[in-house]
Amino acid sequence: MKVLGICGSPRVGGNSDVALESALEGAKTTGARTEKIILNQLKIVPCQECEKFKDDGGCFIKDDFYGLYEKIKDSDVVILSSPVFFGSLSAQTKIMIDRFQCTWRAKYILGVDLFHKKRKGGFISVASSERQDFFDNAKSIVKNWFATIDCLYKDELFLTGLDYKNDIFKFPDYLDKARRMGRGLVG
Repeated sequence: MKVLGICGSPRVGGNSDVALESALEGAKTTGARTEKIILNQLKIVPCQECEKFKDDGGCFIKDDFYGLYEKIKDSDVVILSSPVFFGSLSAQTKIMIDRFQCTWRAKYILGVDLFHKKRKGGFISVASSERQDFFDNAKSIVKNWFATIDCLYKDELFLTGLDYKNDIFKFPDYLDKARRMGRGLVG
């Protein structure tokens, strides 16, 4: 089992990153191979909504997106982690998702099967607010992205009250829930 963790936080070692690490630790306990990608360390150009499209779902822009695309395609489980900013995903996460526009077109307009297998997916998100409805928009976007990459939305973990770096360590149950999520997505 290959589990790919994608960290959409601009802050390495922040609450989203730590929660993702815990989920990957949980997946490792089941024997899964894990890898973590930090989007903020990649050079991914935002979607340019090109007027010409490749019919294979590919994109004309040559950047770090292609390596990430191949890792997603090769995975059995994808766990995406992002903080909520202004009721949505981080810019890094949204840029990545928007680059799948060509994939969406190939799948839903041209009927091309690009991924050739279903994978499982989990979404971890953190917010400073205590309100669960702050996660609704981000969840909707992730569900649409997962559908585009043939990823079944299997689990979610929405962690509230996390404003500052390392706040997650004040809530050991959050880390336990993340580890359980990782184990569950592999099991």
